Amino acid sequence: MQANFTETLFQAYFDCRRNKRNTLNALKFELHFEKYIFELADDIRNGTYQPGRSIAFIVTKPVKREVFAAQFRDRVVHHWLIRKLNPFFENEFMEDAYACRTGKGTHFGIRRMRDFMQQCAQENEGEAYVLKLDIRGFFMHISRTLLYDKLEDFIAKNDKIEDKLFLLDMAKRIIFNDPTKNCFIKGDKSLWDDLPKDKSLFHSPAESGLPIGNLTSQVFANFYLNDFDHFVKEKLHIKYYGRYVDDFVLVHPDRQYLSGLIPIIENYLKTNLQLQLHPKKRYLQHHSKGLAFLGVMIKPNRIYVGYRIKSNFYTVLKQQNEVVSTSPINKSVVMQFVSRMNSYLGIMKHYHTFRLRQHIIKKKMNPWWWKFIFVKSQFLSVERLKWARYVVLVFG
Repeated sequence: MQANFTETLFQAYFDCRRNKRNTLNALKFELHFEKYIFELADDIRNGTYQPGRSIAFIVTKPVKREVFAAQFRDRVVHHWLIRKLNPFFENEFMEDAYACRTGKGTHFGIRRMRDFMQQCAQENEGEAYVLKLDIRGFFMHISRTLLYDKLEDFIAKNDKIEDKLFLLDMAKRIIFNDPTKNCFIKGDKSLWDDLPKDKSLFHSPAESGLPIGNLTSQVFANFYLNDFDHFVKEKLHIKYYGRYVDDFVLVHPDRQYLSGLIPIIENYLKTNLQLQLHPKKRYLQHHSKGLAFLGVMIKPNRIYVGYRIKSNFYTVLKQQNEVVSTSPINKSVVMQFVSRMNSYLGIMKHYHTFRLRQHIIKKKMNPWWWKFIFVKSQFLSVERLKWARYVVLVFG
């Protein structure tokens, strides 16, 4: 094992706490983090490390889904393992796999898909069709055995990866850990009642499923579909293709060719990855009709924010407006208002939404909030006037 193992574990800890520092588990760990890191390093070296108990809960925004949150200690291990493997994964991943990758993400994927539609149309006298498909219950049906076998083969063939057996042992403990065993259910159990079975680990086939919520799950999901990405690009000869987790889009000038690829893709996923296409989530249209992708509607020359984002923003703003009459106004209340506004305006600023943002600010926001914010006409920016921290929400 490399001599700098403990040092890389500390780096993983700092990566992990960057976005989780205010959670209870993270705060408890931080109190004595050096002691806990050394103890964790000993457990990993000795081969006694085992993933701990997960917390299961339901989130409803942006869509309803089941999440399993690992203990903070386990999250540190996840970050450590991904730090070790990611450089080698990135050498294999195609550019247009957008999820959970530095420099990629939703905005990058949306722009790429817009460019693909425009380029295909320009090259083919306006003829460009988009085929959008979705994998049914993707995370819940990933074969753990197949994933591990693919990872074992990948590591064995890569001469630059050090400590191969050690990394495989840690990956195996994480991949084959069943978070449904002895998990803690947080919140109302009835929230699971109307959740489709193919979206819950509690109903996954034997030895299948990765928990949504873990960094390892997100990155291993990309790795699991990497061969499929290359199949589409190199065997099916699709020049314009992109994927975000289990949503993927093919752009081609021939509608019939795209239609004929559907059974081929179905067969590949079933035969090679034990996955199925969702029968009700198949979209094949001329590019001029637009493409709903990653929360927006992509048209030939414009990108509009999707209904879900607008609806959620209106809901949040309604809640914040009600705060004025139901709660005493103090610093934390105003900070929450600015933060929630910033979250949605920050998303919407990337697309053609200037008039929509004007309408929301001028017509939907409770006028009472003007005591604490104002709009700069040249930027259409929201600023907090009172209390210590100066915040500017530029969304022009």
